[in-house]
Amino acid sequence: MQRERGMTLIELVITMVVGSIVVAFMTMFIITPINAYTAQTRRAALVDAADSALRFMARDVRTALPNSVRVYSSGSVSVLELLATADGARYADGGPLATAGQALDFTAKTGAFATVVPFTQLNLPWSSNSSYLAIYNIGVPGANAYQMSNVITPPNTTITISAGSSANQNLVTLSPVFKFAFDSPHGRVYLVSGPVSYLCDTSAGTLTRYSDYSIAYAQPTSAAALLGAGATAALVAANVGACQFTYATGTAQRNGLATLLLKITQAGEWVQLLQEVQLVNAP
Repeated sequence: MQRERGMTLIELVITMVVGSIVVAFMTMFIITPINAYTAQTRRAALVDAADSALRFMARDVRTALPNSVRVYSSGSVSVLELLATADGARYADGGPLATAGQALDFTAKTGAFATVVPFTQLNLPWSSNSSYLAIYNIGVPGANAYQMSNVITPPNTTITISAGSSANQNLVTLSPVFKFAFDSPHGRVYLVSGPVSYLCDTSAGTLTRYSDYSIAYAQPTSAAALLGAGATAALVAANVGACQFTYATGTAQRNGLATLLLKITQAGEWVQLLQEVQLVNAP
């Protein structure tokens, strides 16, 4: 009669050790690619977050009224502000080919003028008392749109733009009337939608966009000041580890340059991107 024989204790221990080694190797070959994929996905998300935020900022900066970009930095806070334009045109001046009554008069208050190059981003007829018209803002005292005089219409001015008698002509009316102080060498008039600020606070780890607030000569440099001016806040990026906004005004021969740096951090990793935006500042 054949005797049945089971596993000895030594055989059982050897089996368990060998099995553990096999499982450890299998885990290593499975977990390592998974960790690598997770890290790669996280890094791609960091790059995408920083790139999207900078592209969003650059889009606003490109719409800035000439010579309206200004920056501020102190401690953990950096702020970039601009006056965003919604459209632009060329007005009829008092030259020899001007039609009587349609040229923009710079010697007195005016309530109506025509364009020779039309506004292209508006559905006409168009009317608003929350926008502004600006001509020849050069960012110096007496010709600074942030002073809300001389080169930009006052708040609550009703601006109406309608189609003219030709394809390139728009008719613009202002109520109340306003005297623009300076004639633009290029005949440019800008429709300003209002101020926009980007406030980066590294202590809070946020980059926030503020809009729809009152234009002020003194730049608002805190969230409290912007909200107190009636701003609407929208978070652009979180997990911000560093940011830097610089601006070179340029000259009549060279474009202005805004440099935007943003660092996003997460789970011990970070990505830092830099974007430069050129601005045509000839008013």
